[in-house]
Amino acid sequence: MSTPLLEAVGLVKHYGHIEALRGADFTVYPGEIVALLGDNGAGKSSLIKAICGVIQPDSGQIRFEGKQVNMSSPLVARKLGIETVFQDLALAPDLDPAGNIFLGQEILYGGILGKLGFLNKREMHRRTEEAFARLGVGIQDSKATVVNMSGGQRQGIAVARSMIWASKIILMDEPTAALGVVQSRRVSDLIRRVKAEGIAIVLVSHNLPFVFEIADRIEVMRLGKRVGRFQVSEASADEVLDVMTGLKVQNEQEALL
Repeated sequence: MSTPLLEAVGLVKHYGHIEALRGADFTVYPGEIVALLGDNGAGKSSLIKAICGVIQPDSGQIRFEGKQVNMSSPLVARKLGIETVFQDLALAPDLDPAGNIFLGQEILYGGILGKLGFLNKREMHRRTEEAFARLGVGIQDSKATVVNMSGGQRQGIAVARSMIWASKIILMDEPTAALGVVQSRRVSDLIRRVKAEGIAIVLVSHNLPFVFEIADRIEVMRLGKRVGRFQVSEASADEVLDVMTGLKVQNEQEALL
């Protein structure tokens, strides 16, 4: 297997007396879809937040392309080409898709208009519609506000936003939560299109059928640590569930891929 694109090594994170991460490890390889699984309280959210710079671990290392990095903020992660799609999507409901995609990174006109802060909305809409076409995101009215759009359309906007700005990794927290069958299928297609662009994807999910349909690998967390690693093509849902619940302990040699 190729050299890891990103590694979390021995991450520890305390919230008072609660130890959310207890020496957590995690690995992402270039261009893969890796699912991060675990029951509630396993430490998945804390691990993702540490990787994208939302929180800072108390100890441990994060390595990116073989070099140790200090993920001191989401801006650091973004500069490395890492984007995150949180479960709440973090969209501004009163803005249209282009306004959301370029929120905080707006395109200004050149010359004096740009210096006066005038937004080049035409260019932002052009780039947004170009991204939607490339990714197959179906938005009937690209100038409508997000508050009036379906859950699947909002998910598509959030993924498209991450796709525009990410060059290495997209972290996705429960991308099909609260979506129907048709909308979940569209999100699956969208994730495959992103992978085809050469970007690695980390999926945090409780949906095992979805994971086995779309992921290349699975890493399992339990009680703040990694307890299992699987190639999807060589594993079963029952094996993964046994490790998630602690019914089976995967030894280190089994876990090495």
